[in-house]
Amino acid sequence: MSLSKIRENIHLIKKQIQKSHKNSMFAKSPVPKLVAVSKKQEDYKVIEALEMGQKYFGENRVQEAQQRWVSKIKQYENIELRLIGPLQTNKIKQALNLFDIIETIDREKLAKEIAIKIKNDSKTKSFYIQINTGNETQKSGIEPLQADNFIEYCRQDLNLPIVGLMCIPPLEEEPSMHFALLKKIAERNSLQELSMGMSNDYNEAIKFGATSVRIGSLVFGSRE
Repeated sequence: MSLSKIRENIHLIKKQIQKSHKNSMFAKSPVPKLVAVSKKQEDYKVIEALEMGQKYFGENRVQEAQQRWVSKIKQYENIELRLIGPLQTNKIKQALNLFDIIETIDREKLAKEIAIKIKNDSKTKSFYIQINTGNETQKSGIEPLQADNFIEYCRQDLNLPIVGLMCIPPLEEEPSMHFALLKKIAERNSLQELSMGMSNDYNEAIKFGATSVRIGSLVFGSRE
C-alpha cells in the first residue's frame, strides 16, 4: 500500500468517527479515539501513521510489540500503546513496562499476577477487563453474568486501576446487542472507557458509546 494511502485512510476514518459520534446519543462526550492496530503490519506503514500524527496503537503480542516500539517510543512523543491481545502470565512484567493500557484482563489468575507485579513506576497505569459478551467457548473474557463480581474483585481486593471494558462480538451475530450489553455493564459499574468496534463495525460501536475503536485493515490495508 502506498504511503499517501495510509495518510488518506486515517483522515477518512477520523472523519467518519466524528460523523458517527456527532449523530450518536453520546455527542457531548469526547470523540472516540482511533486505535490503529499495528500487529503484524510492515514497519514502513506504522512509521507513516506515526509521521502523520497518529498517537494510539494496539498490539496483540508482547514480544512483537517490544521489537517494534521500544525505539519508536523514544523517537515519537505522546504515543499511547495498548495491549489488545491475550496476555500470558509469564509476559506480565514486560507488558507492564511497555504498554500504557492493557485491555485484556480476562481471568482471575492474570489479574492476581498483575496485582503482584505492578509497581509505582510501571508504565501501565490503566486496565480494561475483557468481557466475553457472546459466551463463546473459544474466546477469552469474563462471562457477562460474572462481570460485576469480577470488576469489584479487581478494584476492591486487588486494587487495580480498572477504567473500562473491551469486547469482541461473535462474527455471526449482530454486534449492536453486544455493544449495548457492554455499555450496560460499564454503566452499572461506573466505568468510563469502552473499547469496542473494529474495521467492520466501528460505526455501530460508536452509536453505543465506544470511547475507542480498534482498526487495523482499514488503516493499513491487508497484511502483506
